[in-house]
Amino acid sequence: MGLSAEYYLEQLTAEAARLREVAQFGLEAPVPSCPGWTVETVVRHVAQVYLHKIEVLRLGELPKPWPPEGVDDRDAFELFDESLAALLVALRKVGTSQQTWTFSPQDSTTGFWFRRMALETVVHRIDVELAYDVVTPIAAELALDGIDEVLYPSLGGPWWDENWTKHPIDAAVRITAEGRSWTVGADATSVTVTQGSEGDAAAEIFGDAGSVYLWLWGRTGDEAIQIAGSEDVVQAFRGRLTEATQ
Repeated sequence: MGLSAEYYLEQLTAEAARLREVAQFGLEAPVPSCPGWTVETVVRHVAQVYLHKIEVLRLGELPKPWPPEGVDDRDAFELFDESLAALLVALRKVGTSQQTWTFSPQDSTTGFWFRRMALETVVHRIDVELAYDVVTPIAAELALDGIDEVLYPSLGGPWWDENWTKHPIDAAVRITAEGRSWTVGADATSVTVTQGSEGDAAAEIFGDAGSVYLWLWGRTGDEAIQIAGSEDVVQAFRGRLTEATQ
């Protein structure tokens, strides 16, 4: 867990409030960053993610079966409000040090979900804002933490084996924002992520923290960041990220 539990709870609450505020412009609007989705799809998706994590925190393992019956019949805003309130209660109840299921090989504590739920919410808040072209900034501290998380464990980790990826890259890529750097090495069977800027890199992606974070999640185009080095490597890296985060 990169930042404090209280910070994550504050950001989760604020980001969810903004998501809901914009969603009230209309649930039917298409979401350009998620082809085939509407604002209502996003609202329902986030609500179900909250409900799922409440069960993970309660059980310490993945709930089965999922999703629960009848959830698709609920009013979208009522479902969102109830699931958010219940998630905040659940997170405060369990704290950050209990063992539970996560998808990180390096963190199996409940603290993982404080971070993941705040960052899940900020990305989908952006989705809803993109539907109405009213995107607002991400807090730089949260965006930097989000860069760290999307690189590991979302991209890096024991997920890759032979022929799994269409984008083997076989090169190093450096990500730099707000004075922090990450060096990502990737081939067909592995991705390693190292804090810092040691060693050679075939390409570098840099910019302000919010823009870099949104680019990594495919929520903005290349025009929002700066790129140096091999464009082919950057595009392969972009493809690898898409595989890991869909």
